[in-house]
Amino acid sequence: MRPTISVAVITLNEERNLPRTLASVQFADQIVVLDSGSTDRTVEIAHQFNATVIHQPWLGFARQKNAAIALCTGDWILSLDADEELSPELQRQIRTIIPSNPTVDAFYLKRRNLFLGRWVRHGGFYPDPKLRLFRRNVAGFRQTPKFQDRLVHETIVFDGAASTLDFDLIHHAYPTLEDYIEHMDRYSTLGAQLLVQAGRTSRNPITFLFAVLVVPQLTFLWNYIVRLGFLDGREGLLLHLYQATYTSWKYAKAWQRSHIDPAPNAHPVASNPQ
Repeated sequence: MRPTISVAVITLNEERNLPRTLASVQFADQIVVLDSGSTDRTVEIAHQFNATVIHQPWLGFARQKNAAIALCTGDWILSLDADEELSPELQRQIRTIIPSNPTVDAFYLKRRNLFLGRWVRHGGFYPDPKLRLFRRNVAGFRQTPKFQDRLVHETIVFDGAASTLDFDLIHHAYPTLEDYIEHMDRYSTLGAQLLVQAGRTSRNPITFLFAVLVVPQLTFLWNYIVRLGFLDGREGLLLHLYQATYTSWKYAKAWQRSHIDPAPNAHPVASNPQ
């Protein structure tokens, strides 16, 4: 029998992105949308694309994505974020390679990150391989005993033979500067929570100065100069400048959280900026 493909997507107020994502996977045998309380047209749009919609209060990124995967019944699982889409070439390749009974159990997809509408080709942003297509029951998003509900930057755990497909997964990450700055503000808060949990905060003023000032500058120089981020024009400058700022925010918020005024946990949106 022909092997089947299921697509797993988690959502929260993704009406702007979801039509593009679901339109690119209409070849799949099953589409599962796990929604954590959208108040816009996300659920309506999912139904329009014949997706199975399940409502699940937010569990954290790793648990939410694992819950979506667990609802899939296909022989192969394709896990996508709501702001991603398969390029036409990648759609054709997946439709061809899965029925061919591949010898590997998982595939990495080359991710093409867009910033302010520009494809970012340098500075470590391409090909940005992500393991997203795998046989059912062979992979899942990482949850460790120390971070049982990993807050941000979750990754798939897989131990087996894998290959990389030839064409791109397109990531419509940040169409505006406002989107990017708001996203980095939210994710720096989550990153700070991880630092506090790991005990990576210090009262030493030298350590604090190094974390919030020196590390961001080194991050910018490494990505923008050494990794040729400057070749991506003004978009590359802004991306790497504000990405370095995110690093500073993360350590400053961790210090604030552990030493001044701990803040309540944030409830993040379902799209991931890896």
